[in-house]
Amino acid sequence: MMLKTITVLTTIFISITSYTQDVTALVLKVKAKYNTVNDYEANGRMKTNVIFIKAPIAKIKVWYKKPNKLRIKNESGISFIPKGSVNVNMGNVFALNNFQALDAGTDKVNGVVVKVVKILPNDDGDIVLSTLYIDEANLLVLKSKTSTKDNGSYELTMQYGDYASYGLPKKVDFQFNVKEYKLPKGVTFDYDNGANGDNAKKIKGKKGRIEITYSSYTINKGINDTVFQ
Repeated sequence: MMLKTITVLTTIFISITSYTQDVTALVLKVKAKYNTVNDYEANGRMKTNVIFIKAPIAKIKVWYKKPNKLRIKNESGISFIPKGSVNVNMGNVFALNNFQALDAGTDKVNGVVVKVVKILPNDDGDIVLSTLYIDEANLLVLKSKTSTKDNGSYELTMQYGDYASYGLPKKVDFQFNVKEYKLPKGVTFDYDNGANGDNAKKIKGKKGRIEITYSSYTINKGINDTVFQ
């Protein structure tokens, strides 16, 4: 009886280890694809739907530099660089070097069957947990849900087009908890963070949403750090 129990436990341990190795290998393949992009400059349109921000749909230019520099500037010249704005791409997740990947089964995103993988960082950084929904055939993240220490929880849904080979999306839908998300004092949009009075009641449990649709990218041409200052 004891031998049978040990055999069963050994089999379970081997199976769990195998699954962990499989999803870790998958994440590393996806990470390698996304990490071919050192920097980019992109054009697009941004729609902001947040209860305390009054902003129309705007033409934007986006600059990104690995691992975590990002700037978004709209057509009127107003810069939108909130703390945590790098979350509108996968750069912060794939900058992790020390993590555990756990197999969480399968799901569907926009009709595509995806592998669900939970990422647990081993380092003491901002990310607490990230769940990736991966299109295994194309090595693309179609959706992610991330919990952080400083910027609450947020969700990304990505659609891909001409730049899928670089892991760069055609469209990004970025959703976050308005109450948890921290905007810095430097944001130039007209907004009320809802911290007091009736506004606090209005935004409790509300989701903020930013949609970015990209029209073009210029990739790996080099970007001076002064762009992000």
